[in-house]
Amino acid sequence: MRSVFLTAIAALGLAACHAAHIESPVAFDANEAAFIHAEGKATIEGHAFVTNSGGSVVNAAGQPVWLVPSTAYSRQRFAAIYGNTKSIRARAIPKADSDPDYIRFTRETKATSGGKFSFDKVAPGDYFVVSQMTWKKEDALFPEGAAMFETVKITGAEKEPVQVIVSGNASGA
Repeated sequence: MRSVFLTAIAALGLAACHAAHIESPVAFDANEAAFIHAEGKATIEGHAFVTNSGGSVVNAAGQPVWLVPSTAYSRQRFAAIYGNTKSIRARAIPKADSDPDYIRFTRETKATSGGKFSFDKVAPGDYFVVSQMTWKKEDALFPEGAAMFETVKITGAEKEPVQVIVSGNASGA
């Protein structure tokens, strides 16, 4: 009976991985994303965290936070990954291949132990601020945590840092 159960779980896991494959009908356009490399005057500051199943806040301590320019390619990827939400549970995070240029046209920082992060010299444009954190309890079948994002618009007229909260709590992750 146990082996039937484990086989069923493995099959579900393989089906989920297959269903999570993302192919973009939109090609990455480096010209559309070029503003990410321009030097601007804005600063984006924020806090990335999720609430675990016990109700405690888990900060994105030491986890990467990405600044992604909003382009036709990235908007399509985010729609495919997140649907109409801004976070997905850890067990639903797909293994998605990206165009190598897409990665070169993002910025990355690491969150502090308190989950705080910042990007300086940000040029005007529309962006996704993205983070993810996952963990697995010793006896758990599935990981906890989430992948999540928030959107930010930089106009170039900002006098103060733009504040953003990137939280996996919106969809109950």
